[in-house]
Amino acid sequence: MSTLIFDAISRRSLLLEARLEFLRLLRTPSFALPALAFPVMFYLLFGVLLAKPGASVSVAHYLMATYCVFGVMAPGLFGFGVSVATERDKGLLALRRALPMPPMNYVGGKLAMAMIFAAVIFLMLATAASIFGGVRLGIAQWALLGATMVVGALPFCALGLLVGSFANGQAAPAIVNLIYLPMALLSGLWFPLTLLPALFQKFAVLWPAWHLAQLGLMSIGQPSTGSAVSHLAWLLVFTVVIGNWAGRRLNREP
Repeated sequence: MSTLIFDAISRRSLLLEARLEFLRLLRTPSFALPALAFPVMFYLLFGVLLAKPGASVSVAHYLMATYCVFGVMAPGLFGFGVSVATERDKGLLALRRALPMPPMNYVGGKLAMAMIFAAVIFLMLATAASIFGGVRLGIAQWALLGATMVVGALPFCALGLLVGSFANGQAAPAIVNLIYLPMALLSGLWFPLTLLPALFQKFAVLWPAWHLAQLGLMSIGQPSTGSAVSHLAWLLVFTVVIGNWAGRRLNREP
């Protein structure tokens, strides 16, 4: 009986943690405005513009998938990287350890927050692509792309957690931006990799954003590289390895 009560309290604590974390970041303009507005704005500027008459309609499809990746990267990198670093500086992690709450609920709440933001970003981009970009997909394709993007936020949560476990609150935003923007460029999220020098194209397989972009393109029937299994395996290994590294680092915090 006591185990059931503890499980119920744990689940309620996790839901409450996720809700409060989402509301906290939603009410933080420096996070919410760029995270929600920039992917849609850039897609409308570049994806829709390039898809005007005379250009291939596949441009709008390609950039919708890749800008979805660009969008879902932000909640994980910034939501974990900056907030964890700030909470470490303020001693809030030590305070949380003293609370009667399962330790994993702290990370679980932030994971749920990142996935909710990823879902919102995907819905905003899908709406913009349908109305302004002329993107037409079947229900199954929309659902697969959405699920891919929501779950695909997890590797960037692990990477953000790693940054937050090492950096302080002042350095974390700069470090996250140094990861976020170059990775987006080198993964072909803003334009096809064929427009970059051949050397950069060879190293694209190192970035989790590139693997997620390939999965996104596959889900909507656009040309892609590699197999779904290889991309999924790479992202899974990346998430586990980086997440464990970050977890061990945080466990050593006083």
